[in-house]
Amino acid sequence: MKITSYTLIAAAILGLAACKQQTPVDTDQASAPTETSAGSSDTIKIGLAAPLTGNIAHLGKDVEYGAQMAIEEINAEGGLDLGGSKKKVELVAEDDQADPKNATNVAQRFVDQKIAGVIGHLTSGTSIPASKIYSDAGIAQISPSATALAYTAQGYKTTFRLTANDGQQGQALGQYAVNTLKVKKVAIVDDRTAYGQGLADEFEKAVKAAGAEIVKREFTTNQETDFNAILTSIKGAKPELIFFGGMDAQSAPFKKQTKKLGLTAIVMGADGTKSPEFLKLAGADAEGTYGSTAGQSIDQLPSGKEFNEKFKTKYGVDVQVYAPYSYDAAKVLLAAMKQAGSSDPAKYLPVLSKIEHQGLTGSIAFDEKGDVKNAAVGIYVVKNGKWELAEMVGGAK
Repeated sequence: MKITSYTLIAAAILGLAACKQQTPVDTDQASAPTETSAGSSDTIKIGLAAPLTGNIAHLGKDVEYGAQMAIEEINAEGGLDLGGSKKKVELVAEDDQADPKNATNVAQRFVDQKIAGVIGHLTSGTSIPASKIYSDAGIAQISPSATALAYTAQGYKTTFRLTANDGQQGQALGQYAVNTLKVKKVAIVDDRTAYGQGLADEFEKAVKAAGAEIVKREFTTNQETDFNAILTSIKGAKPELIFFGGMDAQSAPFKKQTKKLGLTAIVMGADGTKSPEFLKLAGADAEGTYGSTAGQSIDQLPSGKEFNEKFKTKYGVDVQVYAPYSYDAAKVLLAAMKQAGSSDPAKYLPVLSKIEHQGLTGSIAFDEKGDVKNAAVGIYVVKNGKWELAEMVGGAK
């Protein structure tokens, strides 16, 4: 009886399985399109890569906050409209620690998660190696801050930037140093990163072309804060101006140490120096330092004051440098998706490459390399403890 019972039960199970296999498939449901972004079909995930820890974390958080503000504005309107279907947008922020190796790991994680698009990376040294991974996966990458020429010179159709490049910035600074400040002897120090060295190279070309002499060229690392040996060597060459290619966490102690050693040369940096953090770190020694912006500074933007007020109310800090550009990076990326009616990079990338978008930082359109058109360079000097605009070069007319 037990054997008979087991046989009957087994037959019943097989019969149910057979019935289930014969159930007709809803072909309409099976062929329904799905979103390719990470997460549920109702969520579009956007990646944000920047140094969120370490000595330039203040700049990394700056770009994270800017992008988050843009996304929250979209979600407050009910989400991103993709052909009549509104999708929630989520920012996935990853810490690349301003390290190229970590940046490629972050990029691969984004690819594995099928992130719809990426804002970042902050530095050129991280943006360049990560860009190949995004290109291979066909995912759009918009950097709000990477300025190295090599970043957009690789021919990738997925690579974009919203700031002026090192060629534009280096030329503007070099010409200003020779033609306006009238210096004839120049020393250069860079941090050997793709950003610092690339910018210093372009600055050197511009200085020589303008007729001045490079009396010393030195280098350090992007972690060093003791520049006494380098500055002692430079002092003997008697430069009238010293250019530092690096970020504010180093250019501030660099400037302080020039004062301590009695150097009277003008100290000039670039967009990595022109920040509120530099003023804080350098204190009274910041006076007379020159820096630049690879685009319009927050104080020059028509809606800059209002943006900074909202930013400070929300995050408790002022905009450092790049938040307006990461805000626009998020907005232009999502605008391309909206116009394409899809968050699938294969569908929105052609739209992004030809987009014309009016953003916080101005009119946004990209050239064939992915560089923003009509980029401006602002040259600033510290007076009475504040950054003051000395000259604006380029930009839309």
